Amino acid sequence: MEILHSRIVGEGIPLIILHGYFGMGDNWKSHANKLANDGFEVHLIDQRNHGRSFHSDFFEYELMVEDLLAYIEYHKIEKLHLLGHSMGGKTAMLFATEYDELVDKLIIADISPKTYPPHHNDILVALNSVDFTIQNSRKLVDEKLAELIPQAGVRQFLLKSLYWKEKGKLDYRFNLKSLTENNNEVGVALPSFTVFEGETLFLSGENSGYISKEDEPLIMAHFPKSIIQTIKNAGHWLHAENPNDFYQEVIDFLLD
Repeated sequence: MEILHSRIVGEGIPLIILHGYFGMGDNWKSHANKLANDGFEVHLIDQRNHGRSFHSDFFEYELMVEDLLAYIEYHKIEKLHLLGHSMGGKTAMLFATEYDELVDKLIIADISPKTYPPHHNDILVALNSVDFTIQNSRKLVDEKLAELIPQAGVRQFLLKSLYWKEKGKLDYRFNLKSLTENNNEVGVALPSFTVFEGETLFLSGENSGYISKEDEPLIMAHFPKSIIQTIKNAGHWLHAENPNDFYQEVIDFLLD
């Protein structure tokens, strides 16, 4: 089995961070450096079909949980803290319910266990509209994406996965074909009657809407020892939009 690519920062208690859809571990570099200074060995993982990890036609949370287990066994980690954002949060939730003996504390950033309808269609259409034989510079790719994605911040996030595949030819690090074909998998709910009894922190972006008041009973059913906190002045990318408050909540929870 192929092992997920990661960047490991620091020494101490193992802490695995799982990025969101279209992202990669490197999105979390600045938080990883701070966590390393606070005594953690931080594993910034690229999930399958993202970053520098392997590409696959198959893409669902059960497989991503298996990928994570293989990674943990490969690195001989016996107990860890787990932090997941958005899609990574869904992976983290399922992993914690299936392998609770491996997870000490769980942190879920701006996602709940419920079903989310597919809502990345505009982004996928935009990404697929790029022809790298024509859009052969970052500027031209950005201009093409802007036709369907007006938000500069979203485009900048997506452009972080752009790289020179060969001389003069750009490509995405994520597996766009597989993500397009399997887009419906990203929003699936955590299976019913799955429970993680360990300490859990849910962090919700104040301006996001991904976690609502109505989700709290469902969260408590799956994660009975959970705390739900709101990060002010932040949307779905709460760790990037209000990094100071986000970090403070994370470190206070981990060191408590």
